[in-house]
Amino acid sequence: MIPVLNLQSVSVVRDGKTILGPLDWQVNENERWVILGPNGAGKSTLFSLCSAQIHPTSGTVEILGSKLGSVDVFEVRPRIGFMGSTLVNLLPEDEKVIDIVLTAAYAMLGRWNESYELWDESRAQGLLTTLGVRELGQRNFNTLSEGEKKRVLIARSLMSDPEILLLDEPASGLDLGGREDLLNRFDLLANDPFAPVTLIITHHIEEIPAGSTHALLLKSGKTVGSGPISNVITSENLSVAYDMPISVTMLNNRFSANAIS
Repeated sequence: MIPVLNLQSVSVVRDGKTILGPLDWQVNENERWVILGPNGAGKSTLFSLCSAQIHPTSGTVEILGSKLGSVDVFEVRPRIGFMGSTLVNLLPEDEKVIDIVLTAAYAMLGRWNESYELWDESRAQGLLTTLGVRELGQRNFNTLSEGEKKRVLIARSLMSDPEILLLDEPASGLDLGGREDLLNRFDLLANDPFAPVTLIITHHIEEIPAGSTHALLLKSGKTVGSGPISNVITSENLSVAYDMPISVTMLNNRFSANAIS
């Protein structure tokens, strides 16, 4: 079986400083990964590699069987769904919610004069329904709350039926109710046999969806732990990653962490 993502001896260097790596990492079909680590750990850089936005300084990155540097990235990128805060700044301020989702079918950032098939419109409506924001379809995106925007952007990331789904801190900025509702929807997605391989960046283990299967814990661009989630999200590993004694507990398939005084 060909891995969905395969990174071998990968490093990214900026201004003479190694900000990620050397890193060996493999993601396979039907896995749900969560990526954690303190600020500056290299999480966003890793996502840029996995979304074919940048190339490694050294090592090899294979995405869906295609090696970066040997393939047209514009053929690879449509197969990857992405949701992150940087996307918000690229979207037209007065775009309707339904069009925010719909235009992702052809990797567009705004609707112009192009026409869409009924199937595309139905899928966009269905995704908004799945994320619980169907009633917002005719609203302008910039009038939504932070939580509503997050759900719309996740719906957009799924519009092209991607094989890999990258979600950068999807629960950040949400209140408790919004976070729990979103995590419940991730649980449903994780149980869908047709759902794409999912990679989620988070700063808080309380935001790890219950259906997550694997974890990658980074510190200063290097791996602290990688593999089945119960083997990685441990008191010992988090204490190393965050340079402080941390106690990890689990209740109802959800993690929590507390500093040990």
